[in-house]
Amino acid sequence: MWKWEADGQVKAVIVIVHNAYEDHHRYAWLIQQFRMSGYDVITGDLPGHGPEQKGSPHNEPFEDYMQFADKMIETALKEAVPVFIVAHGLGATLMIRRLAARQLECAGVILSSPWLALKHQPPKFSSMLTRIAGSMKLDHGVSYELLSRNMEERPKKRHAADTRSVVTGSWYKEMTAFTKNSLQSDKPIQDIPILVHTGSSDRMTDIQETKKWLKRQPLSEFQYKEWRGLYHDVYQEPEREEVFLYTKSFIDNGLRSLGYVIEN
Repeated sequence: MWKWEADGQVKAVIVIVHNAYEDHHRYAWLIQQFRMSGYDVITGDLPGHGPEQKGSPHNEPFEDYMQFADKMIETALKEAVPVFIVAHGLGATLMIRRLAARQLECAGVILSSPWLALKHQPPKFSSMLTRIAGSMKLDHGVSYELLSRNMEERPKKRHAADTRSVVTGSWYKEMTAFTKNSLQSDKPIQDIPILVHTGSSDRMTDIQETKKWLKRQPLSEFQYKEWRGLYHDVYQEPEREEVFLYTKSFIDNGLRSLGYVIEN
């Protein structure tokens, strides 16, 4: 994992948990925005993600993802300022499961486009093959164009910051069960300030199911923001500055509620 220090006095620590099929390099712009706004940032590549794993299909146990996210949060909690978690896609689902399992000493959690009900599936033939052999490879078919309209940020060639959605059948089965159980679980998540971002034109997930899930949670404080016209990767979209400012406002309000004086 890596840590980026804030420009000037530190107000809070942000932990970023990225989505499947990518790595932390895709969040370079977001990391810089947080740093310039007075936040330290801690993030890293989930197991099986990152440049050194580029040629291998995803076959990592989801428990490894959970443990890595826990380590990042534990590192952040050693700081003398409040901690906020920003989690996207499958990373957001990991945090939903963690919030349902135990209490986190965080000031707030921001979830963007959580994988609770996927609309985009692999080809039917590939899905059928996974029932025959869990070690068989299949491509989920997740491309940059599926995730974002921001062509200025589109990778010019395949590299570490591009998507890599080749997986084994067993991984895809575990992912499907993981997201389904997260959506349908009767166990509520921790009562902690929550902000959920979705894009109205998300082609990856069913945002209506995300909205229903949020309404079922017995939360004292939550916000739901559906961004009109945005795709799945809300922090990569042409309107990402607006998304960031909305996120920053949520974090700053959380800090004020804890007694911190926030100067804009």
